[in-house]
Amino acid sequence: MAPAALQAMDLTSLRAVLSELQPLLVPSRFEKAQQADSHTLQLGFRTLQQRLWLELSWLAEAPRCFAIAPPPRQGDGSTLAQQLQHGLGGLALVSLEQPGWERVVELGFAGRPGEAIQRWLVLELMGRHSNLFLLDEQRRVVAAARQVRPQQSRLRPIGTGDTYSPPPPLSGEPPNPDEPFEQWQAQLSLLPLPLLKALQSAYQGISPALALQITGDTPERSEAWLAQPVGELSSAQWQELWQRWQAWLKALQDERFGFSPGRCCSYRCWQESVSSSGDTAGAPDPLAINQALAAYHQERLGNRQVLQRQHQLRQRLEQQLNRERLQMEHQQQLLDQVENSDQLQQQADALLCLPQPSRDQVAEAQALYKRARKLRRSVAAITPRLEQHRQRIEQLETSLTFLEQGPSHSHAAALEHLQTLEEECANLQEQGRPNRTQRRQQASTTPTPLELASPSGLRLQVGRNHRQNEWISLRQARRGDLWFHAQECPGSHVVLKGSEGLSAEGDLQAAADVAAHFSRARGNSRVAVVMVPCEELQRIPGAAPGTVRHRGGAVIWAEPGRAASLLAAGARSL
Repeated sequence: MAPAALQAMDLTSLRAVLSELQPLLVPSRFEKAQQADSHTLQLGFRTLQQRLWLELSWLAEAPRCFAIAPPPRQGDGSTLAQQLQHGLGGLALVSLEQPGWERVVELGFAGRPGEAIQRWLVLELMGRHSNLFLLDEQRRVVAAARQVRPQQSRLRPIGTGDTYSPPPPLSGEPPNPDEPFEQWQAQLSLLPLPLLKALQSAYQGISPALALQITGDTPERSEAWLAQPVGELSSAQWQELWQRWQAWLKALQDERFGFSPGRCCSYRCWQESVSSSGDTAGAPDPLAINQALAAYHQERLGNRQVLQRQHQLRQRLEQQLNRERLQMEHQQQLLDQVENSDQLQQQADALLCLPQPSRDQVAEAQALYKRARKLRRSVAAITPRLEQHRQRIEQLETSLTFLEQGPSHSHAAALEHLQTLEEECANLQEQGRPNRTQRRQQASTTPTPLELASPSGLRLQVGRNHRQNEWISLRQARRGDLWFHAQECPGSHVVLKGSEGLSAEGDLQAAADVAAHFSRARGNSRVAVVMVPCEELQRIPGAAPGTVRHRGGAVIWAEPGRAASLLAAGARSL
């Protein structure tokens, strides 16, 4: 599934963020700079009351600036972080401004409040042109997140040592709350453009999300309105648009900001009127907008990170799977040649049965005998290899199933699930079980399989990776527990804890349905599931974790769709 489009910070949301930060952060003492990743910088400041952290990012898809919760220590050894640590050390943040209608934030640093500014930190939030610069007192570039070469930008190449020049001015006029209605309407009607393009070409600071909010923030209606040519707008539409235009400008002028979900977009940061709820139960959070935007970006960017890692891991697993299949096919071809050994021996016998075989015929017969013996001896070497390839193919197919059916209820759970699968994939790629160090690390952490409740209240454990499969099926299983797995199909191990109580027919059926749901065959209406007492399971020597064999067992026909009710009832981790 493609991730939802991320709403970029526009001029309005940036002003809302700065309106909260300025009274809390200016003045403050700079303390720490660290680079979380290749396009994100985190700065720590100390005020008289607290320590605050800012996140500045020039990521093309999500340039941003807001306060964040104290982050873990990371990336303080990067070149950019060290340059900022050296350049800003001992200075105080005395200015935090957004010049004009540009999506640019300038942080000014001085020895102490009231003194001349010695350093500037400039963040430009302009899509793929986003960048960050550290400037000296003459506004020369000391450090830059990205050096812009002449071949990259003919209009504005800039790098270390150059005098900083602001971005090219935006097209259009700065919005003016004192502009008369007739002049505003004429400005938008200069060219026969759709309303959205007319707004963006006539005035600065108009993002697609803001245009949707100004036209009513109503799905379908707002989008249709913005696509309508300005020449076709009715008088009533012009008046409504004018009123909401003035409401937006008034909100900016009075700094009437507040975070709320949008209907046509993900969020909005301005309020049309003062809230009259009269709720005085508690003081509002002074960083409510910053915290909401930080949570929004963390969720969306986290989901994108999960999808990217899932895609990369899927490619690795598929490449390994194709390689194992080719190697298994090669070994099978070698094994098939063993059938020719009898034919080779018959040819050799025929040569030696001639009335007077020549020396060359005898040598040829001996060579044929030798090839036949070699082929027969190869069976002992090829057969284990085929079994090894078969086991690895089964493990890789199961890993792909785990990947496709990974947890999606939380970003943290998805990342933990991915990390475990990546480690298992690395072990399979190394063609062996975990080494002693890896086993020690695994032993120090307890697996957390999915746990459900059967209809009569017994525990149902579901392995979501190979290690969890082995843990619930072999290490934690007790006499009376029952093991379920889709027949001849990659999927999760499911254990019904019959050792904790009597299991009814409905419990067995529910466990089979869950095993079918967490298998590659979950798209089928009915799936054959094998039920085996856990004491009948055996670990296969030398095989990867989670690989078991069993004797006997019963087959239960399951319906994967019925497992949805158990999953919806609630899952909890051990």
